[in-house]
Amino acid sequence: MSATTVRPTRRKLVENPGPTDRIFRGVARSGGSLVLVLMVLVGTFLVYRAWEALSRSGFSFITTETWNPDGGGFGIAAVIVGTVLIAIIAILVAVPLAMGTALYISEYAPRWLKRWAIMGVDLMAAVPSVVFGLWGAFFLQWWIVDLSRWISDWFGWIPIFKVDGVERHDPLATPTAYTSSAFIAGVVVAFMVAPIACSVMREAFGLAPVGEREGAFALGATKWGMIRSVVLPFGRGAAIGGTMLGLGRALGETIAVVMIISPRFEIQPHVLEHGTGTVSALIALRYGEASPFGISALMAAGVALFVLTLLVNFGAAWVVSRSRSGAMSEV
Repeated sequence: MSATTVRPTRRKLVENPGPTDRIFRGVARSGGSLVLVLMVLVGTFLVYRAWEALSRSGFSFITTETWNPDGGGFGIAAVIVGTVLIAIIAILVAVPLAMGTALYISEYAPRWLKRWAIMGVDLMAAVPSVVFGLWGAFFLQWWIVDLSRWISDWFGWIPIFKVDGVERHDPLATPTAYTSSAFIAGVVVAFMVAPIACSVMREAFGLAPVGEREGAFALGATKWGMIRSVVLPFGRGAAIGGTMLGLGRALGETIAVVMIISPRFEIQPHVLEHGTGTVSALIALRYGEASPFGISALMAAGVALFVLTLLVNFGAAWVVSRSRSGAMSEV
């Protein structure tokens, strides 16, 4: 008598969405597709308008420091360096501030204060850029000059903190040597970036598994020990993603930076020294007086900033999607 082998059959699940699900799916797909189409259209428009300048300058557009489209060479080497320096300073200041605020709101703040703190952070994110620019140019700048001088006096041996023409502990050094610098602009941008990063971090920290929290306490962990072993590892991806999203905002900030910096079209690596430049500030300052070819050159600068910002945001999305607190969370 032969035994017959019965192979298990895999059950096939058939999806039968109702009208409401179909409508929601259609709206979601349409919204996502519209965003992608708009992004492609913006990029195509910029490249089309910038083609004349790019075809004339070639690779020198990346390496040239000066900006004189109608009478000589032009390029974004100086302003791209200033853009990156201001963005890095903003992130270095904003990340500790955002993470500390997010941890306090999610882990330490009493319930009655938590709601008001969340509201305050969200309202800070809604403050217009021009208000931050006015505050930075007319208030913060003159209070932070002493800090810039102190950093230059004690750490001026590091090239990035050196200020040309100013001797160490020079009592006659004019304060204007430290104003309108990349450092001051970066600090102002940091206050604009921090609420965005804080919101992302706070949401991730608040979603840390309750079971793992209680397990850490059951094993004798302190509050900080639980945060270090459960909350921070769970929200690590979101913290990195929020930081990179804030970096994208810092790279493209315009009005506040324009109101603070003094334009300088040469590579200026000294962050405490007067004068710097960014791509967005270049476009804002030169657009009104530019010739047709100058407009094409400004569009080329816009293409460079567009690509740089896209790379940062795609990197943030990739990091968040691979984290436990992201879309592809592990079970």
